[in-house]
Amino acid sequence: MITTLSGDTSRLRATVDFVKEQDTATLLRLLLPGLDGPELRALAERCGFSHAALLVFPPDEAALDATLADCGLVADAPPRPSVIVRERLAVRHKRSAAELDVGILRPAVVCRDGARRWVEVFTLTVPPASDLDTVAAYERERQHEAHVAFEVETPDPLVLRGLCAAFGRYGAVPDGGGYNPHENGTVFYFTAPAEAKAGYRRVELYVPGDHRDVLAAHLDEHRARQPAETLLRLLTGAWTTQALAAFVRLDVADAMDRNAMDGNAMDGKRGVGVAELARDVGASAPNLATLLRYLAMLGVVSEDRDGFRLTDTGTLLRADAEGSMRALALMYGGPFYESFAGLDHTVRTGQVAFEQRFGENHFDHFARDPELAELFDRSMAAGSRMFDPLPAHPVLTAAAAEGATVVDIAGGNGELLGRILSAHPRLHGVLLERPHTVETARRLLGAAGHTERCAFRAGDFADVPAGADVYVLSRVLHDWDDDRCREILRHCARAMTDTADLLVVERVLPADGSASLATAWDLHMMCNVGGRERRADHYARLFADAGLTLVDRTPLPLDGSVLHVRRTGPADTGSKV
Repeated sequence: MITTLSGDTSRLRATVDFVKEQDTATLLRLLLPGLDGPELRALAERCGFSHAALLVFPPDEAALDATLADCGLVADAPPRPSVIVRERLAVRHKRSAAELDVGILRPAVVCRDGARRWVEVFTLTVPPASDLDTVAAYERERQHEAHVAFEVETPDPLVLRGLCAAFGRYGAVPDGGGYNPHENGTVFYFTAPAEAKAGYRRVELYVPGDHRDVLAAHLDEHRARQPAETLLRLLTGAWTTQALAAFVRLDVADAMDRNAMDGNAMDGKRGVGVAELARDVGASAPNLATLLRYLAMLGVVSEDRDGFRLTDTGTLLRADAEGSMRALALMYGGPFYESFAGLDHTVRTGQVAFEQRFGENHFDHFARDPELAELFDRSMAAGSRMFDPLPAHPVLTAAAAEGATVVDIAGGNGELLGRILSAHPRLHGVLLERPHTVETARRLLGAAGHTERCAFRAGDFADVPAGADVYVLSRVLHDWDDDRCREILRHCARAMTDTADLLVVERVLPADGSASLATAWDLHMMCNVGGRERRADHYARLFADAGLTLVDRTPLPLDGSVLHVRRTGPADTGSKV
């Protein structure tokens, strides 16, 4: 690390000189001893040395300008917020991120090899006698944020994974990273091996665009080396749930969208100031600012000089957004949040925590409260992205050619059946549900223009109508234990003809123990309804017990699956629907 010169100006001047002197291949060899030959050439072709960085602590803006000028640097834009460094400082010094207004400047440098690179200057203003003096003194000594950076030329996931693997083979260790929504860039940090000879140990790979999918594996490896930090992040997961729920309960997403309309902005919208938002939603402005900064760290909102605006993720919390997940936030931050406090009771006794908390089972509790019942139905529909490919399933495509009838058993508010009928105008539908939910479905499917092709039946699983061509059982079996599942499936089997098809939509537990949303939902079902998720072979046994056969399994989004099931043998068909 460059520490021989004292003071921010001297450190910055040394950084400028370093940037001017280096080139990509030379610096890679210095950072990763042993890297040479074809692999060095391959790395140098895919990423280029772009900058070196340091953190400075000017007392005010004028002092910062003077420091830059003394080093021959010109900033051509105001500082942009630094999400990643701000959060690293907050964790390291046990401070609120809101106290640490870290900015980024990138003045350009013309190098000796003719390339144009830059110096990345992180700035944290520390006025005289500020309580941030201790932070500045510590960081000047340790130089945690000083690093060299390479920019990836082709931001392709395979290239990124290959680069990360190559750094690891030559001794570099994952050391965090993040996505900065202010500049739409993803950062991968590494610690260079101890024998590195560049004078820097911290290395950055910068990739334009949002690559948080690849970043997740990189961060997992970093956290595996930081068990205390990993555990702390896990323990604060409940804060995230309630922050999102509070954001929704206060209608901040909707207010942000209403107030953001601005024809002068490039995307037709502007950032909204905290004071304006607080007045609109009836909140304390300082406290709302704290909430929004936390959500900015999560990528739900972004912050710029004008204020806050919704990201694509945050937009899903608006009430009127296509695919809105607002109802899910209210459910997971409301009744299900309360019941999860009794998870230890469920694990210890086998009893359902929801029933212990509310004194009755999940379905009876929601049925007695119309508003809560409607919220639950909307929350189920909020996961509808899982259904996107389902209307194109070969069973439904073939049925559509015959003008067949599809029965959606316990079909909720008709979200899935509506998609199927919209995709196949020749199909007819029947929705079987509880009486109050049937009326909701009737309104929604009627508004979509499906009333003439859809019948509505109020009833239970024993009332599955006989003789239809296709039956759909979506996210139903995971609500129940094995005995009740067999009973439900036998009702289906009795209603099916020899040629009828049953499509079962569930999250299926992976057989190899790999990460899956199904594993999380297994815990959720156990705690809240006494149900469970199952592996494919478990479902196959349940089907066989009911006289049914699993034909095949097709993946769906959100770790879902559609299980295609048919009768094992002849059946009494009953009357046509």
